Amino acid sequence: MQTRSIATHIDIDAAPSAVWRVLCDWAAYPEWNPFIVGLHGRQQIGSRLVVSIHPPGRPRLTFRPRLEVLQTTDELAWLGRALLPGLLDGRHSFRLEALADGGTRLHHGETFSGLLLPLFGQALLADARKGFELMNQALKRRAETLASAGAA
Repeated sequence: MQTRSIATHIDIDAAPSAVWRVLCDWAAYPEWNPFIVGLHGRQQIGSRLVVSIHPPGRPRLTFRPRLEVLQTTDELAWLGRALLPGLLDGRHSFRLEALADGGTRLHHGETFSGLLLPLFGQALLADARKGFELMNQALKRRAETLASAGAA
């Protein structure tokens, strides 16, 4: 089956634990996150989440992925599906890498697969990449601001 991936990263001047707290404070996403404008559900492997995204230039979209990975201060990932498994699946992931200077490199990406991917692939990837990059910048600003204020 065909797959396509998006991989982005950004360096953040805050410790991984501070970035993790911002990443996992889902209730605060509407305050700072221009891409994932809503994220609700239990932070427990296997939980069904409700995720609302607002890709740049597109209408808001809400879907219900399943939380697959939740490794404290390290990795968060969920798997979303359009209607049936194998039609259009997306595994969205965040991974934090500790840097030697005490900062964090955020790896943010998604791998798409499914029968409908050839129909939606290019537009889906381009819009998602823009949204990921906007979110990365906003997460950097929030984590650095909170870390410098001693709140993160």
